[in-house]
Amino acid sequence: MTLTSPAAPAVVAETEEPPRRRRRSENRLTPGRALTLGVLVVGLLAWMLPFAWMLLGSVKTQREILQRPPTWWPQEFTWDNFAAWFGQLNFGQFFGNSLLVAAVTVAGNLVFCSMVGYALAKMDFPGKKALFVVVMVTLMVPGVVTFVPLFVMVSSLGLVDTYAALILPFVTTPLGVFLMRQFMLGIPDPLLEAARIDGAGELRIFARIVMPLCGPPLATLGILTFLASWNNFLWPLVAAQTQDKYTLPVALSLYSTGQNATDYGLLLAGSVLVIAPIILLFVFLQRYFIQGIASTGLK
Repeated sequence: MTLTSPAAPAVVAETEEPPRRRRRSENRLTPGRALTLGVLVVGLLAWMLPFAWMLLGSVKTQREILQRPPTWWPQEFTWDNFAAWFGQLNFGQFFGNSLLVAAVTVAGNLVFCSMVGYALAKMDFPGKKALFVVVMVTLMVPGVVTFVPLFVMVSSLGLVDTYAALILPFVTTPLGVFLMRQFMLGIPDPLLEAARIDGAGELRIFARIVMPLCGPPLATLGILTFLASWNNFLWPLVAAQTQDKYTLPVALSLYSTGQNATDYGLLLAGSVLVIAPIILLFVFLQRYFIQGIASTGLK
């Protein structure tokens, strides 16, 4: 007993030392890692430079923005640019229009793209492969190609200058269908077969089993759809023909540019207001976004 009891800690110590050494060697700052970190830091600073200029310029006067040489830090802070958006330009209405269009578009993509993705991934029906080929071909078609036919269709239906014209063309996207299909291919088939044996229908399986497992791709699809809808400019510019239906990007382009000159302070302040919701959304959902991209990319 006196000989074996001291030997046990020694054996444990011998087995624990190599992993500790490996962790220390992995965390050691080698020249290669230092160079990589340096390049990443420089890239991050270069990426953040325009955003810093936009944020600081939004609290500058027009005269200070146009002066030469330019100054980074504002010589005198002013909130007149933001006050103009919330007062004279009725920011609340434009924000509400953008939020309504983006929210309904995101909800439609989450529901309908998930349904189509589930059908393509877990159901057998005639023409399944052909339908998936059509989705992939549509994914490769630029939006500019379908812009004029889409406007002619919306105009013939009498939907111009309505919220339906801003929402319906984007309520389902090929990218969303592809994203959801790729993730649902990884859901085990025996899990769904067990539900079918228990008497569950396809709609119940989809709602109770499949959708709760699709948190990461749903978050990814929601962020991508919200970003595309929130920043969409060309289609709302054509489809919304009155101020009551203008979204933020349209209002930003129309009201910051006058007949003779551009009000850069107003433009920068509006850009801050447009970008802020996107940044907040990504901050709260970035973990699910990364998981969704990683999981669908490995299929």
